[in-house]
Amino acid sequence: MTLPSKTEVWVYADLRSERFFNDSLNVLACGKQLAKSISGKVAVVLMGDPGCAETPPLTDCPPCVLLHQAQRKCIHHGAEKILILENKRFAVPRADIHASALAEAVKTHCPLIILVPLSEFGRELAARAARLCNAGLIAECTDIRMEAGEIKAICPSWGGDILAEISYVKKFTTGFATVQPHAYKTGGGNGEEKAEVQRVPIKSIKTPQGLTLLSRTVEAEEHRKLETADLIVVGGAGLGTADNFGMIRDLAACMGAEVGATRPPVLQHWVDSERLIGQTGKTVRPNLLISIATSGAVQYTAGIMESKTIVAVNRDPAAPIFQIADLGIVADAKTFLQIFTTKVKQTVMRRLADALSEKARTPSAKGFGAEIRKLRESHGWSLEALAQSTGRSPEFIKQIENNEESPPVSFLLQLAKALNVNPGAFLRREEKILLRDMRAQEHTKRTQSYNYETLTEGAENDRLRAFLVTIESRQTHKPVAYKHEGEEFIYVLKGHLELTLGGKTRDFKCGESVHFNSDIPHKLKNLSNEMTRLLVVLYTP
Repeated sequence: MTLPSKTEVWVYADLRSERFFNDSLNVLACGKQLAKSISGKVAVVLMGDPGCAETPPLTDCPPCVLLHQAQRKCIHHGAEKILILENKRFAVPRADIHASALAEAVKTHCPLIILVPLSEFGRELAARAARLCNAGLIAECTDIRMEAGEIKAICPSWGGDILAEISYVKKFTTGFATVQPHAYKTGGGNGEEKAEVQRVPIKSIKTPQGLTLLSRTVEAEEHRKLETADLIVVGGAGLGTADNFGMIRDLAACMGAEVGATRPPVLQHWVDSERLIGQTGKTVRPNLLISIATSGAVQYTAGIMESKTIVAVNRDPAAPIFQIADLGIVADAKTFLQIFTTKVKQTVMRRLADALSEKARTPSAKGFGAEIRKLRESHGWSLEALAQSTGRSPEFIKQIENNEESPPVSFLLQLAKALNVNPGAFLRREEKILLRDMRAQEHTKRTQSYNYETLTEGAENDRLRAFLVTIESRQTHKPVAYKHEGEEFIYVLKGHLELTLGGKTRDFKCGESVHFNSDIPHKLKNLSNEMTRLLVVLYTP
């Protein structure tokens, strides 16, 4: 194999943002290793507007990293040469413009290889530049090395199920490669913190005809939540159905986490493509990532390697995901999700109960309102939606979130019901006693009313109680509790009943029945000329 005249390894540095530049520093670590193996030199290519070297350009999206900052950091991380290409058109990064300038520089200096950080921008730039140089391009490399006088790269293939070893053709001049940044870690400086710096003014840039930049904007913060999240729950192909993937959303909402996905769920349209993690998606760095029903293909794991803690759940004990996980759980994904989500919900409700108790002791405490807002937002609930689920007004919910109102314990029970959590699973003994006493007081009020006759003697502390209710002719029932916690069942033993439930009216004749949530405002009326008698069964949590 005939090597180029110079054994320099070039690394293209992406200055569009701090995140992209850090990816470039990771690729610089790859370049250092490769240059060392051929006794060569690693160089970093920077592109920028010479008039904006130390101050941001006056554009709608200025680069996060300035030329002088990038130069200093690249030298610190081991660059032995800095090649700065200067032109006013570089003020606004465009892959076609950068590719044209890079291709001309490559033709002049003839480096051994140019490494480009893997991103949508990097893919386009590398492909364009390689074509302009009539050079080979190896894409999505996870490892590059010199072996027996040849450059060999490891790349995922067939959806990440296998790793392919790829090299350039014999007698190549210069090669291009896009490199997965997270396959490498940045190293230290070169000791002297010095490097050769070469500035090259680019007088003219040839670009394809007919291309016009219409607009450019910073990616919406909503789309960047996944990349900046501290907690992420990822679902994979092993979930099997869209309904099962919905359990991932449920768990994420309870944890206040973001939802991520591997490629199969995206292709099946179980989740939006913005949630894709991996080489062709997003790279994440959460404190905790829970990966459920994911096999661990390289194209996925490349995007999660910087997670501080990875918990993997897969029914196959030999799944590759366990090789990188800090904690592995061999289990059926659906079964695990059902059990774990229930436990998380109970923990969330316990935390809310503690915050409510703290607010009762210290009215100035603000933990409860913040927890309610976090829970509401993670579920995607509006103020109106949460108000409807708990039988309250949106104004009341807003007051709670702003710590202007101390909610009753009943609100916590209504919230638990909205989350489908049994209050008995998270309430402490003293709190259960308080609720029992409330039920006993309610029962006493009912049995003292002339309208009620208890059918369950000694049931003051029971959750399930039965009553015989009598309503006189053409009279409206005067209930002790117009709305109360739990559920209610009514069976008409005699007469003709009118039930007003949540503003809607229905009538029931002898032998007919109705079951409803008793926390919805309700009213009973006798429509007949004789007394109406009802069997009423109450359930309170």
